[in-house]
Amino acid sequence: MAHKIAMIGAGSIVFCKTLMSDIMATPALAGSEFALMSRTEPKLRAMEAFGQRMLRDNGLPGSVWATLDRAEAIRDADFVVVMVQVGGVEAFGLDYKIPLKYGVDQCIADSLGPGGIFRGMRTIPLLVDIAKDMERLAKPGAILLQYANPMAANCLALGKASKVSFVGLCHGVQTTLDLISRYCDVPKDEITYTCGGINHMDWFLRLEHKGEDLYPDLRAVFERPEFYKNEKVRGEVFRHFGYFMTESTGHLSEYVPWFRKNAKAMELYCDEPSFGGESGAYYSWCKAIADIYAEHDPLETESTKISHRSVEYCSYIMEAVATGKPFRFMGNVRNDGYITNLPRGCCVEVPTFADDTGLRPTVVGDLPPQCAALCMTNVNVQLLAAEAALNADPERLVQAVAMDPLTSAVCTLGEIREMCTEMLEAQREWLPGFHGRYIKQKPVISIPADCEPVDVPLDPALAIGKRFSTLLERS
Repeated sequence: MAHKIAMIGAGSIVFCKTLMSDIMATPALAGSEFALMSRTEPKLRAMEAFGQRMLRDNGLPGSVWATLDRAEAIRDADFVVVMVQVGGVEAFGLDYKIPLKYGVDQCIADSLGPGGIFRGMRTIPLLVDIAKDMERLAKPGAILLQYANPMAANCLALGKASKVSFVGLCHGVQTTLDLISRYCDVPKDEITYTCGGINHMDWFLRLEHKGEDLYPDLRAVFERPEFYKNEKVRGEVFRHFGYFMTESTGHLSEYVPWFRKNAKAMELYCDEPSFGGESGAYYSWCKAIADIYAEHDPLETESTKISHRSVEYCSYIMEAVATGKPFRFMGNVRNDGYITNLPRGCCVEVPTFADDTGLRPTVVGDLPPQCAALCMTNVNVQLLAAEAALNADPERLVQAVAMDPLTSAVCTLGEIREMCTEMLEAQREWLPGFHGRYIKQKPVISIPADCEPVDVPLDPALAIGKRFSTLLERS
């Protein structure tokens, strides 16, 4: 049976092309109808033409067509793939440049930090609208495959706002397994593992090769400078917290307070180029791609040959649903008891199975306490950010940024409020829900030099403490 696959945000050169190629390379999905939708029409039409060429040049059945009408794309769809970037490179530039003025130096700026939080403000309302369209128009049981960042905040909000079957997809586990395979010199397909945590902070709880624990080998190589140099931040967190995680130095340096808060920390841990920690690395890359696209369509000279599938989970999940043959992957889902020492309702990344009955996340149980504690520093931000976006609440927005580990290591609360105000005003065209809503200013309270504190009666316990302090001063 042919399937209809709606691809929302289909102007994405990397994701849309890769995922379409993967799906076309899957025999069980032969003859699929690809409904491409985007608001960026030149890119959309280029992707439509490229998809049609892929089918024709590889002698494959199926169809590819494009529309500006989201409802038309979603109507009767079996799967809806989302890869949107609301505001494009222009908004992304504000996510990076404005916080930098306040000392918040981001490498990626799409998942946490001020950049990730504001990307969530732009993206979450759209995701909720897509889910509502699916409830009305898609086939019963249709699955939303969600690729847009900030992954965890987006999926957390989806879990609150809709009953649509969805899963957030990332390639952090697959690419980290490549690294572990090379570092430990064992074939990737011989590694067995269990992961659990949150997106971009998923911990390898079990890591084995042919029944033998790989952790002693991995710990040993990270003490060697030539290995440590490649992944300083991830390596340092591994050395101090005891478990290896799925996120690379550039990303991870933004999610914790220790590596980007000042020049000394940056020089020590984030001195590698590009995604090894360089300031604005992802924005610079996206801007370069956009500039190339402005000059000419890069897809015109791109090869249409389909040879193999990528590491992305999307086509494998669709294949499992179509055939009933189970596929195990790491999925970002609503935490309905899957990780027991993280809050219910937050977004967790856990082993998940797909088959013809749909999606089935599995229970991990408790994370090691230090791993859960580090995850919670990010979950707290995601909870507040999702609430801010769902309710267009300026105060929750400020509070989400204030709880961000990197921002709070760099800025005062007053500076955070000022920064959020500047970002909100600069991005209003992409934040219609915030129309008429403003961040309340809380100016610094000036204290005269001769100002004495009000003498307020203390409760007995505090009064004893104060008298004891007075006695110490006199002695």
